[in-house]
Amino acid sequence: MPNTAATQAARLSVAPMMDWTDRHCRYLHRLLSCQTLLYTEMVTAPALVRGGALHLLEHHKTEHPVALQLGGSDPAELAQAARLGSQAGYDEINLNVGCPSDRVQSGCFGAVLMEQPALVARCVAEMRAAVDVEVTVKCRIGVDDQDPEVVLPEFLAQIVAAGCTRVAIHARKAWLQGLSPKENRDIPPLDYALVMRMKEYFPNLHISINGGITSLAEAEALLASGLDGVMVGRAAYHQPADILCQADRRIFGAGPDTSAEDAVCAMLSYIENHLVQGGKLNQITRHMLGLFAGRPGARLWRRSLSEGAAKPGAGPELVQAALNAVTAAAQVHASAV
Repeated sequence: MPNTAATQAARLSVAPMMDWTDRHCRYLHRLLSCQTLLYTEMVTAPALVRGGALHLLEHHKTEHPVALQLGGSDPAELAQAARLGSQAGYDEINLNVGCPSDRVQSGCFGAVLMEQPALVARCVAEMRAAVDVEVTVKCRIGVDDQDPEVVLPEFLAQIVAAGCTRVAIHARKAWLQGLSPKENRDIPPLDYALVMRMKEYFPNLHISINGGITSLAEAEALLASGLDGVMVGRAAYHQPADILCQADRRIFGAGPDTSAEDAVCAMLSYIENHLVQGGKLNQITRHMLGLFAGRPGARLWRRSLSEGAAKPGAGPELVQAALNAVTAAAQVHASAV
């Protein structure tokens, strides 16, 4: 397995999530963890190659290690898109073979590609030939009526033969017929045992497991079972401090722990710069709503940002005031205990 910065960081990663893991979200997550691997939202190869949408590749220098996830099914076009991503400075290029949305299916990429492992292998091979950074795959265990016990080993064998050395497996099937993308995140049952067997079958393949992981303790247990990495999705977005503030110490052995409060303070200058450039406050604060989840003042924090960030003239002082309110709520709670 390559000993790249991205591979080392893949011991814990935040999953690529459409409409969520944009550059503002990743900047926040990096403040909470220096080590964790971060992923972009899926960017389609046609948007980059045919549409010239290079603004989709924008990211902050502090985000590294950071991976670009691509969607597509044309090997040559994906190779071009991978080259653009590499030139933009990404540490890894990831191919989406897991997204079940109708829009993705109609474009013949995402989870529907589980039915075409030979095509995925060609895509991986051409992407690898185009770039020096690592090319990885994120997939499901199967789709629709496929038997994962048969399909997944064959799929992995083909992409490994094409040169893929690292894969993230969402441990659920995707039902392309009959379930919405949202339902596909919850209804198909998880099969962690199958993913663990894949590690036995492919000992030299770096395997990260994804799906249903809601705590750092769960991540630690999965790593202890012999898997190489854990990819956390919604929990890392909705409760980022719970997943990321202790991750550097507990997962990577390279502390110190961080805090939500310090991250908020560090975000203030970032917010100011974004506003100066014509951005809107809620483009950033929408990713910060879960920072104090489960803590005294969390509801007040969410309400302050949700209601105030869209108002004309709202700026970092709103965020500072909300933080002050959380601090005061924590002090009241501590004195009452």
